[in-house]
Amino acid sequence: MSDVAPNPVTVHLPEPIRRRVEALAEREGITVEQFIASATGEKLAVWTSLDRLREEAASGRREDFDHFLSAVPDVEPPETDRFPSEDGD
Repeated sequence: MSDVAPNPVTVHLPEPIRRRVEALAEREGITVEQFIASATGEKLAVWTSLDRLREEAASGRREDFDHFLSAVPDVEPPETDRFPSEDGD
């Protein structure tokens, strides 16, 4: 992941999660430590991106949003782009 020397951390995982992590790490041919480091890095990236998006949204202006939406045509979506109805149709 990086050239920084890892610092040991003890993590207590519920047994079912530990077993799944071990199985996935084995399947991928990596150690449990590598799996957890990778998963932690991915989660940090997601949360960092979410924080950045929230900051951008907070600094946004309603006028800009409305202007952007005005370019979207007011038409029904194609059949293939619709949510299924509750009655199954």
